[in-house]
Amino acid sequence: MRKITAYLAISLDGKIAKPDGDVSWLDEIPNPENSDFGYKAFYSSIDTTIMGNETYRMVLGFGVDFPYSDKQNFVITRDHRLTQDENVTFISGNVEKWAGKLKGEKGKDIWLIGGGQMNTLFLNAGLLDELHVHVMPLVLGDGIPLFSDKTVHRKMDLQSERRFQGGVVELIYKLKNNE
Repeated sequence: MRKITAYLAISLDGKIAKPDGDVSWLDEIPNPENSDFGYKAFYSSIDTTIMGNETYRMVLGFGVDFPYSDKQNFVITRDHRLTQDENVTFISGNVEKWAGKLKGEKGKDIWLIGGGQMNTLFLNAGLLDELHVHVMPLVLGDGIPLFSDKTVHRKMDLQSERRFQGGVVELIYKLKNNE
C-alpha cells in the first residue's frame, strides 16, 4: 500500500506560513551548504501530490510554472463545480473514502503538501502515514499552524532526525494510525 507523507517546513512555534499564506520567511533561513534538505530524494519517491485549494492557489501565485507537472496532482475543494484544470484534478465529497482508495492503487508514495486544514483532515482520518518536518530556527508568531485546533490525539514514533548547518533540523515520524 502507498504511503501518504506530509513533507514540510515549520517555524519553531509550529507555523507553516504567515497568516496570509506567505512562506517567503523560508528565504531567511541560513543554508551555508546550499542543501535541499532531502527534497530531491523525497520528490523522486512520490508520483502523486494532494493539496488544499488555498495551497494550490498560493502555488499558482508564485509566478512560475506549476512545479509538480511531472506528477499526478489532486486538489481537495468544497467547490463541487471544479473538476479539472491543466495542472490538477479537483476532489470534493467524501475525501477520506477517495484517499483510502488512492492509497490502495499501484504507484509510488503520495505527498500531502498541505496546508494546515489538509494536514488535520488526513491526520484525523488516520490517512497520514509519515510526517517529515523541517524545523526552521525562527519564530513566526502569528501564522498558519501545522495542524488546526480540531486535531485529534495521535501518537507518533520518531524514525530519524538529522541536523543541517544553519540550524535546520529534520524530524521524520511514523504515525500510529490504528491505536
